Amino acid sequence: MTNPPPLADPTTPEQERWLTPGVRGIGTASFLADVGHEIPTALLPSLLTSTLGAPAAALGVIEGVSDALAGAARFGGGVLADDPARRRKVAVGGYATTAVLGAATAGATAVWQVGVLRATAWTARGLRVPARNALLADIVPAAAYGRAYGFERMMDNLGAIFGPLLALGLVAALGVQWAIGLSVIPGLLAAIAIIYAIRHTPKPTSRDKIPLKIRIRPVLQGDLGKLMAAVAAFEIGNIAATLLILRATDLLAPGHGTKTATTIALGLYTAYNLAATLASVPAGRLADRLGTRGPIQVLAAGVAAFALAYGLFTINSAAIAFLALPFLLAGIGIGAVETAQHSAVAALAPKDLRGSAFGMLATVQSLGNLAASAIAGILWTVISPTAAFTYLTAWMLLALLGLGVSSRH
Repeated sequence: MTNPPPLADPTTPEQERWLTPGVRGIGTASFLADVGHEIPTALLPSLLTSTLGAPAAALGVIEGVSDALAGAARFGGGVLADDPARRRKVAVGGYATTAVLGAATAGATAVWQVGVLRATAWTARGLRVPARNALLADIVPAAAYGRAYGFERMMDNLGAIFGPLLALGLVAALGVQWAIGLSVIPGLLAAIAIIYAIRHTPKPTSRDKIPLKIRIRPVLQGDLGKLMAAVAAFEIGNIAATLLILRATDLLAPGHGTKTATTIALGLYTAYNLAATLASVPAGRLADRLGTRGPIQVLAAGVAAFALAYGLFTINSAAIAFLALPFLLAGIGIGAVETAQHSAVAALAPKDLRGSAFGMLATVQSLGNLAASAIAGILWTVISPTAAFTYLTAWMLLALLGLGVSSRH
């Protein structure tokens, strides 16, 4: 398999026109979809425990099963997204189904109903991810991948900030169930935004459907395979942000009390999300400016930011200003990493394997995050938080080593 052609000169006027209606449509869909599913996500614990009287264990089982199905669906969604015509239907269907089923949990009268609706909604959400990412690569020239994916990540992160805030306002005004039910509105608007984006996407040149086929070996050949190995090392050390919140809460509680410590930790998490939002587009712009190897270099910078953040988390300091630093570094890191991962895969994957490549990336992210959080949690409990973050830092360093190998011609 031959490598893709080098990226075009990003300084030409044609390449500068990257924020097209299609890109804006996909970015808007990401924002609205995140707002839509963050509302039921934020209110799910209250619905299960307060409204339906379920134990806390039910929440863990439902979320665990849903996340597992979403991860598997991302792999399957990649196979579907290899076909340019089919990826359009998968994207629209995925956004609409997630919105309807997520909001439908408001009417559930039993815990099992919540579980089925949540798991099915998350499966649809997983299916749409590779299709959306492949669609974005169809819309923009290769020299603008960084900026386009940075814009999409920025909008997604904005939705993660705005969604929980909207949930709080809706609960105060209407109650938990009404708030969850109304989440269908931004979710369906996201589906409309995807349709708008598709209308501004070049139509497939061939009417022949590409047969459904799992293609792992072709995706893992050459430079793309080296990149996936480095990404896997990063994701195995990329824990859920909830563990960062827990670390800050544990350190702050002795001096501030549990309630105040929790409030401060959530404030630090908000700073993390803001940093990710603000870093995404500049990271993409830098990746485009650096040329063919730009995405890998930006990815390495993001991984280095995580390594430094995790290293700081090994220190038992309860100073708020000190704790803010690793949260900001991790936020900048995730903004850079997610943008660079997507733009690198879009640049390195053959056009007919883009869907599978993005599906593979999403699967590696999902499985790696699960392993990272599980192992770090065990080390945290059995040994210490310092041991957990030392372990995670080691994976960041391995990822940097892998990216060094990947960046060689």
